[in-house]
Amino acid sequence: MTANLRQRARIVRVRRVQHDLAAAAAARASAELKALEHSEERLKQLRQGLGADQGEVFGGALASLGELAMRLDKAREGLGRTINGARVQVAAREGVRLAARRDQESAEKLEEKAAAAARRAEERKKAVHRPPRPRLGIKEERP
Repeated sequence: MTANLRQRARIVRVRRVQHDLAAAAAARASAELKALEHSEERLKQLRQGLGADQGEVFGGALASLGELAMRLDKAREGLGRTINGARVQVAAREGVRLAARRDQESAEKLEEKAAAAARRAEERKKAVHRPPRPRLGIKEERP
Protein backbone atom coordinates (compact mmCIF):
# COMPACT_ATOMS: atom_id res chain seq x y z
CA MET A 1 0.00 0.00 0.00
CA THR A 2 1.48 3.30 -1.04
CA ALA A 3 1.77 6.28 1.28
CA ASN A 4 -0.77 8.15 -0.83
CA LEU A 5 -3.25 5.29 -0.57
CA ARG A 6 -2.76 5.04 3.22
CA GLN A 7 -3.32 8.78 3.56
CA ARG A 8 -6.48 8.63 1.46
CA ALA A 9 -7.81 5.72 3.54
CA ARG A 10 -7.13 7.67 6.73
CA ILE A 11 -8.95 10.70 5.32
CA VAL A 12 -11.94 8.50 4.43
CA ARG A 13 -12.07 7.15 7.99
CA VAL A 14 -11.94 10.67 9.41
CA ARG A 15 -14.64 11.91 7.04
CA ARG A 16 -16.84 8.94 7.93
CA VAL A 17 -16.53 9.74 11.63
CA GLN A 18 -17.24 13.41 10.96
CA HIS A 19 -20.40 12.49 9.05
CA ASP A 20 -21.53 10.13 11.80
CA LEU A 21 -21.07 12.86 14.41
CA ALA A 22 -22.93 15.39 12.27
CA ALA A 23 -25.76 12.92 11.66
CA ALA A 24 -26.05 12.23 15.38
CA ALA A 25 -26.18 15.98 16.13
CA ALA A 26 -28.85 16.47 13.47
CA ALA A 27 -30.90 13.59 14.90
CA ARG A 28 -30.62 15.05 18.42
CA ALA A 29 -31.74 18.48 17.20
CA SER A 30 -34.67 16.91 15.35
CA ALA A 31 -35.69 14.94 18.43
CA GLU A 32 -35.56 18.09 20.56
CA LEU A 33 -37.74 19.90 18.04
CA LYS A 34 -40.30 17.08 18.09
CA ALA A 35 -40.35 17.14 21.90
CA LEU A 36 -40.92 20.91 21.91
CA GLU A 37 -43.70 20.61 19.34
CA HIS A 38 -45.31 17.88 21.44
CA SER A 39 -45.14 20.14 24.50
CA GLU A 40 -46.75 22.96 22.54
CA GLU A 41 -49.55 20.67 21.45
CA ARG A 42 -50.07 19.51 25.03
CA LEU A 43 -50.28 23.13 26.25
CA LYS A 44 -52.82 23.84 23.51
CA GLN A 45 -54.93 20.90 24.62
CA LEU A 46 -54.76 21.98 28.26
CA ARG A 47 -55.80 25.51 27.31
CA GLN A 48 -58.78 24.26 25.33
CA GLY A 49 -59.89 22.17 28.27
CA LEU A 50 -60.15 25.18 30.58
CA GLY A 51 -63.56 26.34 29.45
CA ALA A 52 -66.13 27.16 32.12
CA ASP A 53 -68.87 24.61 32.65
CA GLN A 54 -72.48 25.38 31.84
CA GLY A 55 -74.52 26.77 34.68
CA GLU A 56 -73.53 28.73 37.73
CA VAL A 57 -69.83 29.30 38.36
CA PHE A 58 -68.27 31.02 41.33
CA GLY A 59 -66.40 34.21 40.54
CA GLY A 60 -63.22 32.97 42.23
CA ALA A 61 -63.22 29.77 40.18
CA LEU A 62 -63.78 31.75 36.99
CA ALA A 63 -60.92 34.09 37.88
CA SER A 64 -58.66 31.10 38.59
CA LEU A 65 -59.54 29.55 35.23
CA GLY A 66 -58.84 32.85 33.49
CA GLU A 67 -55.47 33.20 35.26
CA LEU A 68 -54.51 29.64 34.38
CA ALA A 69 -55.55 30.14 30.76
CA MET A 70 -53.49 33.33 30.54
CA ARG A 71 -50.43 31.57 31.94
CA LEU A 72 -50.83 28.69 29.50
CA ASP A 73 -51.09 31.17 26.62
CA LYS A 74 -47.90 32.94 27.74
CA ALA A 75 -46.13 29.60 28.07
CA ARG A 76 -47.18 28.68 24.53
CA GLU A 77 -45.94 32.03 23.21
CA GLY A 78 -42.56 31.52 24.88
CA LEU A 79 -42.43 27.97 23.63
CA GLY A 80 -43.22 29.22 20.12
CA ARG A 81 -40.02 31.29 20.10
CA THR A 82 -38.05 28.32 21.40
CA ILE A 83 -39.54 26.12 18.68
CA ASN A 84 -38.55 28.63 16.00
CA GLY A 85 -34.99 28.60 17.35
CA ALA A 86 -35.01 24.81 17.36
CA ARG A 87 -36.16 24.75 13.73
CA VAL A 88 -33.28 27.01 12.78
CA GLN A 89 -30.95 24.71 14.71
CA VAL A 90 -32.31 21.63 12.92
CA ALA A 91 -31.78 23.29 9.53
CA ALA A 92 -28.23 24.28 10.47
CA ARG A 93 -27.37 20.78 11.76
CA GLU A 94 -28.81 19.22 8.62
CA GLY A 95 -26.67 21.55 6.50
CA VAL A 96 -23.57 20.50 8.44
CA ARG A 97 -24.54 16.85 8.00
CA LEU A 98 -24.96 17.26 4.25
CA ALA A 99 -21.60 19.03 3.97
CA ALA A 100 -19.95 16.23 5.95
CA ARG A 101 -21.56 13.65 3.67
CA ARG A 102 -20.31 15.50 0.59
CA ASP A 103 -16.79 15.57 2.06
CA GLN A 104 -17.01 11.86 2.86
CA GLU A 105 -18.08 10.95 -0.67
CA SER A 106 -15.33 13.14 -2.13
CA ALA A 107 -12.72 11.43 0.05
CA GLU A 108 -14.03 8.01 -0.98
CA LYS A 109 -13.69 8.94 -4.66
CA LEU A 110 -10.14 10.17 -4.08
CA GLU A 111 -9.32 6.91 -2.30
CA GLU A 112 -10.69 4.92 -5.24
CA LYS A 113 -8.57 6.97 -7.65
CA ALA A 114 -5.47 6.45 -5.50
CA ALA A 115 -6.13 2.70 -5.34
CA ALA A 116 -6.56 2.53 -9.12
CA ALA A 117 -3.35 4.49 -9.62
CA ALA A 118 -1.53 2.15 -7.22
CA ARG A 119 -2.82 -0.88 -9.13
CA ARG A 120 -1.70 0.62 -12.45
CA ALA A 121 1.73 1.41 -11.01
CA GLU A 122 2.05 -2.14 -9.67
CA GLU A 123 1.07 -3.56 -13.08
CA ARG A 124 3.64 -1.34 -14.81
CA LYS A 125 6.26 -2.42 -12.30
CA LYS A 126 5.48 -6.08 -12.90
CA ALA A 127 5.52 -5.57 -16.68
CA VAL A 128 8.96 -3.96 -16.57
CA HIS A 129 10.47 -6.60 -14.30
CA ARG A 130 8.96 -9.58 -16.10
CA PRO A 131 11.62 -12.10 -17.14
CA PRO A 132 11.94 -12.56 -20.86
CA ARG A 133 9.84 -15.33 -22.30
CA PRO A 134 11.64 -18.08 -24.12
CA ARG A 135 11.07 -18.07 -27.84
CA LEU A 136 9.56 -21.24 -29.12
CA GLY A 137 10.85 -22.78 -32.28
CA ILE A 138 14.00 -20.72 -32.43
CA LYS A 139 17.15 -22.36 -31.27
CA GLU A 140 19.88 -20.15 -30.10
CA GLU A 141 23.33 -21.01 -31.22
CA ARG A 142 26.00 -20.83 -28.66
CA PRO A 143 29.47 -19.80 -29.64
